[in-house]
Amino acid sequence: MNTDQHEPTVLDYVKSLLTPWKGPPLQIPPAPGDTALSQAEEELSTTPVPLAESIPSQEEPALQDSEGEPDSTLSEPAPPRPPIKVPWASLAAFALGAIAQLALQPRPDRSWIAGAILYWMAGTWLIWATWKEEWTAAPPPPAEETPDTLSIHTPALVASLALGAAAFLAFGGGLFTPLNLALWLLALIFAIGAFWLAGTGSGATSGKLRQRLANPAWNLRISRQALLVLALAGVVLFFRSYRLAEVPPEMTSDHAEKLMDVDDVLRGQYSIFFPRNTGREPLQFYLTAAVARVFGTGLSFLSLKIGTLLGGLVLVCYMYLLGKEVANRRVGFLAAFFTGVGYWPVVITRVALRFSLYPLFVAPTLYYLLRGIRRSNRNDFILAGLFLGLGLHGYTPARILPFVILTAIGLYLLHRQSKGQRLKTVIMLAMLVVISLLVFLPLLRYAQQNPESFAFRAFSRLGDWERALPASAAVIFLQNLWNAMVMFAWDNGTVWTVSIPGRPALDLISAVLFYLGLLLLVVRYIRQRHWLDAFLVLSVPLLMLPSILSLAFPEENPVLNRTSGALVPVFLIAALALDGFLRALENGFHSPRLAWGIAAVLLAWIGLQNYDLVFNQYQKQYSEASWNTSEMDHVLQNFSDLTGSQEVYIFSYPYWVDTRLVMLNSGAPLRDYAVGLDQLPATADNPGAKLFLLNIQDQASLDALRSRYPQGWMQVYQSKYGENKNFNMYFVPPQQ
Repeated sequence: MNTDQHEPTVLDYVKSLLTPWKGPPLQIPPAPGDTALSQAEEELSTTPVPLAESIPSQEEPALQDSEGEPDSTLSEPAPPRPPIKVPWASLAAFALGAIAQLALQPRPDRSWIAGAILYWMAGTWLIWATWKEEWTAAPPPPAEETPDTLSIHTPALVASLALGAAAFLAFGGGLFTPLNLALWLLALIFAIGAFWLAGTGSGATSGKLRQRLANPAWNLRISRQALLVLALAGVVLFFRSYRLAEVPPEMTSDHAEKLMDVDDVLRGQYSIFFPRNTGREPLQFYLTAAVARVFGTGLSFLSLKIGTLLGGLVLVCYMYLLGKEVANRRVGFLAAFFTGVGYWPVVITRVALRFSLYPLFVAPTLYYLLRGIRRSNRNDFILAGLFLGLGLHGYTPARILPFVILTAIGLYLLHRQSKGQRLKTVIMLAMLVVISLLVFLPLLRYAQQNPESFAFRAFSRLGDWERALPASAAVIFLQNLWNAMVMFAWDNGTVWTVSIPGRPALDLISAVLFYLGLLLLVVRYIRQRHWLDAFLVLSVPLLMLPSILSLAFPEENPVLNRTSGALVPVFLIAALALDGFLRALENGFHSPRLAWGIAAVLLAWIGLQNYDLVFNQYQKQYSEASWNTSEMDHVLQNFSDLTGSQEVYIFSYPYWVDTRLVMLNSGAPLRDYAVGLDQLPATADNPGAKLFLLNIQDQASLDALRSRYPQGWMQVYQSKYGENKNFNMYFVPPQQ
């Protein structure tokens, strides 16, 4: 008899409940005579019996054995269904959270106090539901071990480094050329060849694909899962493409700067970094130039929108994969739905600036990184490095992504899940770094030659490059951190181009799910100490650092474009929470149909609210805030078509339209129609008909026109956006 082994006492059980950080609570073993009964009860409680199987049909005859006698084993009554256990704690947590978020919705007299108290109560119920294992987050898939001797093809690596060094020098001119592009791509190909591990699953997958393609007979099966995916695709395509040209309706000065850079590309100037307007990374300009050529949309707002639309669809696909990687398919489906219809990601995609490139590359980078860690597979690390490097060519806030990756690796190495894999993980991380640096190589060369230009956009907000910090850096940082973390339920900032000022970044249901999901992960981490839970929680503020670190301009925080990378973990956490809530309903009521029915109601609620936010509220406030340059372009085009004259001008006026946008609305070649009072005499050189557009309050220019062209006449254009968008049109007939 082993005296070291003893059954836990009641005191041991109570201690285990009071010290969750030491592990899960002890399980009290059943009495010797109760083992069989306990096993039967457990099987009964975890295996629901369908209603159709538990109630015999009155129309069918009883099954008989081979001798014609009734089969006694089949005629026995079916076991009773498990008793329903209403998940009161989970229902209370969700209901209190929804009421709390309802109290925080925008209105003139809203206060955070009632919402905070109700959220605290919801969190208390959620902790109780989690402790009872009623509402829990789905566990991550089990870890896998990929056989790997950590060998590297040394000649290929040496060739890659040599080619990379040559490419680095060749990028010194600041332009992409056939030579430096060839050197760069060859360096990357050799590096991938040096690191890539053959026979780790990708070959088997491609073999199955070839076998299916070679099969002359294809069997098409439509499952419920396929129907759900098709429904999801239809909803996402609707939210992303419906009224694409009209929502939002007008461009801003940022769009003019973007299209001027695209025009440079179309004219053959292939810059590595575009210094116009404080400097920008190049990816969107080449993407938009390709869209303009392929779709024939030219230099237009629509070309910008199509490019970001395509990127947004890729993001939704990777959100599904990422949700499946951290939990299961249902979490992936829900994460893709939240991302596909959410007001936050839809708006930053539709505004068609570089903002949506940030989450676009966060999602695949994290997907391959997390999958690589779980499978201990170097190929996933290589793919993560590729997407990391590409993301650094997209939008400036993506420069925080390397620190997010290091945080993930650090957390993994510090937890027991990495036991036996630490050295291998560090080596695979080194491969990721090499690949990402090679992809980043053109910008690295530009940064080495022009450090101030490359860093200005980031450091002008972080430091005192433009203005002194208004308070202590530590105080501003903590205030910014708080404002960013509550933006999902309270206030997403004041920038009207990418948000509805003063409202939460998430819809009501998504906000509740996110905050409850955050608490779910914190509680599970305390009990189980899994590194992934800690990373998902920490990744949210880490990916919002480009906004939080706006220390010189704290009024610019939070803002949905610089925080957009965080929407990836935010919607993952919300999906984990909803999946756990549905599981609590399924286990309590023993009815998956009821759980999915409630899920359908919640998803419909989310879709309807986000529809209103995007296509009604956002559209309305954007139209009121932006200048109606498309209407001005319409007037000028009609004038030219009727008179055959190109003598059209727009008088400059403070805080009025960006005159470059007027002709860009029709995709015409760049031309600035701005004219000042000092340039007015020169307009008389051409005797043809003329048209001048003026701000409704610009009396000085109107008087000058009447003095110069007394034969002209003035008319007010009535804008469909309201009286504050009206403008004056001054027509001058041709000289006789």
